[in-house]
Amino acid sequence: MTLQKNTTMLNLILPLLLLLTPADSLSSNSLEENKQEKFEVDNKTIPWEIKDAVVEALAYFPELAGVRIDFEFKDRINGAVMQAQPRVLTLLVTGKEKREYRIKITRELDLGDEILAIENVPHDALVGWIGHELGHIMDYKDRSTVNMMHFGMRYMMSNKRLTEAEIAADTYAISCGMGHQILTVKNYILNQEGFDEKYRNKIRDLYMSPAQILSLQEELEEDEG
Repeated sequence: MTLQKNTTMLNLILPLLLLLTPADSLSSNSLEENKQEKFEVDNKTIPWEIKDAVVEALAYFPELAGVRIDFEFKDRINGAVMQAQPRVLTLLVTGKEKREYRIKITRELDLGDEILAIENVPHDALVGWIGHELGHIMDYKDRSTVNMMHFGMRYMMSNKRLTEAEIAADTYAISCGMGHQILTVKNYILNQEGFDEKYRNKIRDLYMSPAQILSLQEELEEDEG
């Protein structure tokens, strides 16, 4: 799908998804109470705190409409801030058309002198982070179960395969029109004080660099022209 078509699709889908937010659930309880709850939209389960960022990121991926994805807060994810995975049972039992996924999201970032709730990350950076994980699901969704198992083993055992997977996720997101947000989250990680240097080095070594992101975005825009 071209960038122009994706922009048109975004303009159509984003208002619709926002309208589908179950506002009725807010009528009888306080806002603070509902912040602890999740709600469903388009077969997605989303924590209230990151609703706006998730809905915005999802609008760039019309191919994921109806796909079951649960966004789940975790206290800690080893070596990552977010992680997209297929649900193991659906990977083994159902076909790829009915496969379900989850995106684990670290509840708080430890920035040394500051503990930052994930919803307080700058909006475009948070949208880009989520978009990257949705790029992984785009990569997963057409793979067979056997292919996914082989992919998982290679991902865990080879830095080369890990790099390929991370670049693929970024590429999917950028090709959907999220170049600005992907660039924003990379710059946020690399420039924000407090991130563990080991984590920064992982981002530098295994992911697309800001220069590569800009180059790919420019190439896609030239193709559109």
